[in-house]
Amino acid sequence: MKAWKINCQAMKLFEKLSPGYIYALVLSNVFGGISPYFNIYLSAEIINRLSKGEGTHIFRLVLITIVGNFIITIVNIFLGRWFQHKNELYMEEEKRYLVEKIQLMDYCDIENPKVQQLRRNIIEAARIDARGTGAFADGLCTFTRSITSIIVAAFFFFEMLHVFLESGFGKEGFFWILILIVLVIINVITTFWYQKTEGILAQENAVMLADENRIDEALDCYNKGKDVRLYRQDRFIMPIKKKYLVDIHFDVFSRFFKKVFKYETAPVITRYATEVFTYLFVCIYALKEVFEVGSIIKYIGFMKNMIDSIMNFFQCIGALRFNTPFLEQYMQFYYYPSKMHDGTLVLDKPAGTKYELEFCNVSFSYPESNTYALKNISFKLKEGERIAIVGVNGSGKSTLVKLLCRLYDPTEGEIRLNGINIKNYKYDEYVQLFSAVFQDFKLFSFSLFDNIALSNERDNERAKQCLKLAGFEERLEQLSEGLETSLYKDFDVNGIEISGGEAQKIAIARALYQNTPFILLDEPTAALDPVSEYELYLNFDKISSGKTAVYISHRLSSCRFCDCIFVLDQGELVQTGNHKTLIEDTCGIYRKLWNAQAQYYIK
Repeated sequence: MKAWKINCQAMKLFEKLSPGYIYALVLSNVFGGISPYFNIYLSAEIINRLSKGEGTHIFRLVLITIVGNFIITIVNIFLGRWFQHKNELYMEEEKRYLVEKIQLMDYCDIENPKVQQLRRNIIEAARIDARGTGAFADGLCTFTRSITSIIVAAFFFFEMLHVFLESGFGKEGFFWILILIVLVIINVITTFWYQKTEGILAQENAVMLADENRIDEALDCYNKGKDVRLYRQDRFIMPIKKKYLVDIHFDVFSRFFKKVFKYETAPVITRYATEVFTYLFVCIYALKEVFEVGSIIKYIGFMKNMIDSIMNFFQCIGALRFNTPFLEQYMQFYYYPSKMHDGTLVLDKPAGTKYELEFCNVSFSYPESNTYALKNISFKLKEGERIAIVGVNGSGKSTLVKLLCRLYDPTEGEIRLNGINIKNYKYDEYVQLFSAVFQDFKLFSFSLFDNIALSNERDNERAKQCLKLAGFEERLEQLSEGLETSLYKDFDVNGIEISGGEAQKIAIARALYQNTPFILLDEPTAALDPVSEYELYLNFDKISSGKTAVYISHRLSSCRFCDCIFVLDQGELVQTGNHKTLIEDTCGIYRKLWNAQAQYYIK
């Protein structure tokens, strides 16, 4: 029942992403299931007329056959192209939506290990044959075509029984019919049993293949080339690859195919036994003139199609059941709910007022964690201030910035903007107050301008000014295509490869270009050389002019440019003040951190 419900949800999803998809699938496969019987029936009728010497009817039947086949071909082409179009549309919409889902999903869910594992399972399962939405679509096609074929074949089966009953078949005929029915039932049972067993074996293989894919990715040498060569890791990696990707793979699949061969024997034997018995039954009673000569083609043809359709039916049922765990995870990810509250208040800033952000007894712990990353934090950020946040690794600095940007909501307490809980504001409007350079910032394989503006609206002079403030002016002058230069070579063979420091400068320019009231810089000089870092500090006043700048850095020299410094330790705000007052606190953490760095610059 659960599998049926999940597969129905998948059908609704297909129809949602590609309206008309299910109709196209059903019609094309229903027609495809019926059309083979057209030739079977008419061929039988033509032979019957020939055997009776009714030549006048033959021409008409041949003409109907030719015209009918032409129409069937045209309709099949039309329905096939209609379904193919809907299927292509679905696949494109599916790709688009999955990308959009990641972009719109709550950031806390993206970092949630359970959600990450869910997405990983979907990606890994889709690499395995007979898994994924494509396998579901194939199974649905086979299911529809098989059901249609079985229904039409059943009509001919009952026609055959009717003709046989009217002939006064006697006791001998009764046993023929009984054996035929029993063989069909046995064929159904053995096919169902085989497909169910094969599904269980395939499920076991799927688990192995998922593990194998993870191992293959972990041992991928492409992104680890330097380490592999320097440390001769090939001597360590290749035996692992051979063990898991060759030996185990070969052993598992050898056992799988041996079991499949053994279990497949029964349905194959019963299938051919049924076909042979049908040949004998129809031919013998055709000789006794119970059936017309043409019925040999008709009844044997429908029986063969029916047996094939029964096998295909149970095969697709097994495949759909085997694919259900994947669909369940797929649906769970696809419909993963957004938990963050989206307010209704519009950001309305009357002339003369300034933004003020306040943390009120904020505590936070990450999902699936019982440890607080931040504990009872309270402070205010006023517009135009320059704030530094310092502390040792793991003290909660980056977490605080994530809360500030509302990538997460506090576990306890609240964050207020001009006295109002930020949850009450429209999310899209609130986040537009911030531009940031995170530690793990990303640039895209687009043009330099697109990486800075992230918009279709062009302001070249503004982009150049921001690059100048970020220290990228000299490098920009060396680029023959200027702002139109592509970064990296993914989409443009003439694209440039940039250093880590240059990438960081571009990220800073991007943050400046947005011209938001709050600018957040998380380790913005980590990849910069000393000269570039010095120039950035000199431009700090221009960079943060009129903005609230929040600056996170392990290099405490940057704190001298700031109005106020927040010192975090083990998730708690332990010190607040400017550089002068904090350096005078001989027992404070800030002084210890400062002296720890300063000793390397003092002779």
